[in-house]
Amino acid sequence: MKNTIRPEHEVFADLAALCLRPGYVHALAYLCFRDNVIMSRGPLREADLAKISSPKTLIRTEISTLQGLMLKGEIGWQLPAQHVIQDYIDQSDRLLAEIHECLSGEFFAGLTPEAMMSGTFNPFSSGKVLREPIFYSGDSAYSFQYRDIATRKYAADAEWLQKHKGFTADQASLVAVTIEEVLTDNSASFRQRMRGEHPDNWTMLPLFMFTAEQVAIRSALPIDAVELVLCEFALPPSERNIAFNSLHDFNVATATPLLRTPTGEFVSLQSQAIAEAVYEAPFYWMCGDRAYAPTLTKNRGQFTETFVADRLALVFGQENVYSNVDIFATKAAKVSDIDVLVVWGDRVLVVQAKSKRLTLEARKGNDLVIKDDFKKAVQAAYDQAAACAKCVLDTGYRIETSDGQEVKLPGKVAELYVLCVVSDHYPALSFQAKQFLKTQKIERVQPPLLLDVFALDAMTEMLQTPLQFLSYVNRRAKYDEQLLASQELAILGYHLKQNLWVDSGTSIMHVGDDFTAGLDIAMLVRRTGAQGADTPDGVLTRFKKTALGRLVRQIESRPEPVTIDLGFHLLSLSEDAVIQMSRILEGLAVRARGDGKLHDATFPLPVDAGITFHCTDEPTATSATRLEAYCRRRKYCEKAKSWIGLCLDPKGLDLRFAVSVQGEWKFDEALEAATQGMAAPTLISQAMRRTLIKGREAPKVGRNDPCPCGSGKKHKKCCLV
Repeated sequence: MKNTIRPEHEVFADLAALCLRPGYVHALAYLCFRDNVIMSRGPLREADLAKISSPKTLIRTEISTLQGLMLKGEIGWQLPAQHVIQDYIDQSDRLLAEIHECLSGEFFAGLTPEAMMSGTFNPFSSGKVLREPIFYSGDSAYSFQYRDIATRKYAADAEWLQKHKGFTADQASLVAVTIEEVLTDNSASFRQRMRGEHPDNWTMLPLFMFTAEQVAIRSALPIDAVELVLCEFALPPSERNIAFNSLHDFNVATATPLLRTPTGEFVSLQSQAIAEAVYEAPFYWMCGDRAYAPTLTKNRGQFTETFVADRLALVFGQENVYSNVDIFATKAAKVSDIDVLVVWGDRVLVVQAKSKRLTLEARKGNDLVIKDDFKKAVQAAYDQAAACAKCVLDTGYRIETSDGQEVKLPGKVAELYVLCVVSDHYPALSFQAKQFLKTQKIERVQPPLLLDVFALDAMTEMLQTPLQFLSYVNRRAKYDEQLLASQELAILGYHLKQNLWVDSGTSIMHVGDDFTAGLDIAMLVRRTGAQGADTPDGVLTRFKKTALGRLVRQIESRPEPVTIDLGFHLLSLSEDAVIQMSRILEGLAVRARGDGKLHDATFPLPVDAGITFHCTDEPTATSATRLEAYCRRRKYCEKAKSWIGLCLDPKGLDLRFAVSVQGEWKFDEALEAATQGMAAPTLISQAMRRTLIKGREAPKVGRNDPCPCGSGKKHKKCCLV
C-alpha cells in the first residue's frame, strides 16, 4: 500500500503534543548533544565535522522548532526514565522527518503530464514550495560572525542600548562568547561526573547549564551587567509562545533562546541561537521606539556600506575602494550613487547594499509577500547597480567621492562585476533569485552575485588577493544558473577544495553542505584561535607552491590588463594542469640557463584562448617583437579570440613582460600563408612526457630531435633558432 503524506498541521500538532510531555527538555538536550556538539581532541579535522552536514542530523531550525513547542507549556525539569527519553528522541526524529516530507511534497503539487509536455512546470514559482528551502537553508553565518559583526552593527546605537537595556552590543557579544567558553570548560567535569552516575540518572542537560557568576568571572564584566544581558535573552517565566502555531510563525525561542531552571541556572542549548539573537534582537527592540526609527534606519545603512567597504579594502587595498560614490550627468545633475566602488586595473566592482530582510509572512509561503520582500531587498539593489554600471561604462558621466574628488576609471573597463549585499541572513536567497530576479544583459557587465554580509566576510577572509577574489566572483556569477546549494558558504567551500568549474554540458550541479568542512575549520582557526588548518587543502595551498603560483603573485603586484586576463586564465586551470605546466616551465628555465638560448612552450586554454611562455634573457625589444609576432600567428592558426604571451627570466622564472593579441578571428591572406603547417599546441599531458618528470631534468635534446616545447617541429627549426 502506498504511503500517504499527512497534512502538515496534523504532524505539527503531534510534534507539539510530544514536546509538552513531562521531562522532554532532557530529550531535547540529548538531540542538541548528538547533532550539534563536536567532540575532538587536538587540531580539528574535516572528519570531525562530518556529522554536522549529514542528512540524518537535525539542523538548527528544527531544534529551535522543538524548543519553541516545548515552551508552549511549563517545562518539566524532572528526569524521566531512560526508555521514555529514548521514545521522545525517536518520535522527534520521526515527526520532523514527516514534516520534511510535507514541505517537500509541495514541490510536486503542480506536476502533471500536461505541464511536463508544455515545459511550463516550474515548482519554485510557488511561495509554498519556497517554504522548504527557506526552512532548511541552513546557517549562512558562523556564531562568531554573529557575535563579532553585531558589535559593529550596533556601535552607533550604543547610547540607546545603554539607556533602554542597561548594556551595549559589545557587552552582549562578550557574554555570548563567554557562555560558549564556560560550557566548553565545564564539559570535562561533566564527563567525569557522568562516569560516576548510574545509567538511570544519565542526562545531557547539565552539559548546557551555567551560572551568571561563571560568565561574570570569565568575562571580567560586572555581575549586574551579565545578569541584564542573560535575562534579556532568557525566556520570561510567564511566556508560553502562544503565537507559534505553525512552522513559520514567530518562535519566541529565536529571540530568547536561553532557559532558566527552577534553581537559577541558565541553559543554552545552541550557541548559534544566542549568537544570532545578539545580532538580530536589538534591531527589533529599537524598532519599537518610533522616535528612534529614522536614526535606526540611517545606522543600518551606514553599517552595511562601511562593513562591505572595509572587507573589500582587505583584498584590494584602501586606495582602490571608494564609499558613497555619486554619479553626475552634469556638474549639478546627480544621476545615482554607488554604495561601494572598487577599481583594480581594468576591472570594476559595483556594490549595492541593502538592510532589508525576509519577513515572517514571506516565510509562511505568501507569494505576494515573498516577491515584495525580494523586490525591496534584492531587485532594488540590482536595478540600481545595473543603472550605475551603465554610467560607469559611459565616459559621459563624472564619478565623485563624497568629498568631491573624481574617481579615475580605466580608459576601457574590461569587465564590471555587480554585488548585491544584504545585511542579514536571507534564507533561500539563491532559490528566490532564480525565480524572481529580473536582470539585464549589459555588455562587459557580468551577471550579479547576491549574498549577505556573512558570505562576503568569509570570501574576503579566504580570498585575500584581487585575482583570487575576482576570479571566484566571475565564475560564481557565470555558473549561477547551474549551481544549486542550500547556502553560499557551501559553494565557497567547494571552490576552495576543487577550484570552481562547471562544464557547459551540465544543467544543474548540486553542492552539498559537506563541502564547507575545510572552510568551517579555517574560519574557526582564524577567528577563534581553535587548533587546525587555517587554509583548506585545495586551490589556495596547492597552487601557491608552483611556478604558476609564483607568477600569479607577480601578476597581482602589477594589475595591467594583459596580466589580469592571464591571471584569470591560470586560476581557472585544474590542479593537475597547474602542476604539469609548472614543471614544464621549470624545464624551460633549466634549458635556457644551460644553453643561453630562447625556449618556449605553447598551450591552449579552455576558453577559446591560449598562452605562450617565452623563456629568455634577450633584450626586451628583440624578444617582445618575436613573442608578439608568434602570438599573432598562433591565435590565427587556432582561430582563437585571445592569445597571451609571457616573457620569463630564466634565472627565477620571474615575469619580465606580457603581450596580448585580442579580437574575433578574421581571414587574413598573409597570416594564412605564414601559418601553413603550423603544429597544434601541445596538450599538457603530451608536453609533460617531454620535460621534467617529478623534478628531474629532461635529457638533452639533439638538433634533429622533436622540440621539447611540444610544437611538433624539429628542435633546430623551433626553440633552437
